[in-house]
Amino acid sequence: MNRLLIGRARRTDRTTMGMNLLVLTTVGRKSGQPRETPLAWFPGPDGSWLVVASAGGAPANPAWYLNLAARPDEVTVEQAGRKVAVTARELHGAERAEAWTKITTEVDQFRRYEEGTDREIPVIRLTPRS
Repeated sequence: MNRLLIGRARRTDRTTMGMNLLVLTTVGRKSGQPRETPLAWFPGPDGSWLVVASAGGAPANPAWYLNLAARPDEVTVEQAGRKVAVTARELHGAERAEAWTKITTEVDQFRRYEEGTDREIPVIRLTPRS
């Protein structure tokens, strides 16, 4: 299923399962190898992407988030035939609350994920590097 979603996100900017998809490539924090993950994304300010480290409401953050946190400047976003080097930054406080409201208004499932876990689900802004 991941390969199918990765291929679709690479080729088109149309929604899949009602969500925008991108391919996030991080560098493994232990292996140093590239890791591709298809993710839902939401538009952020100034052409950035917002992604959510929900792991379906699991008790721990997903592996891609741990890789991204370890190497926030070694990340790319690929979507609709375009690959962009980005810098990742986790949102906190009012900035996260504003983004979270926007995200959960569009896709209520993320709110339900957070209700089912003890952790605050990270929201990350991916900003194109110049």
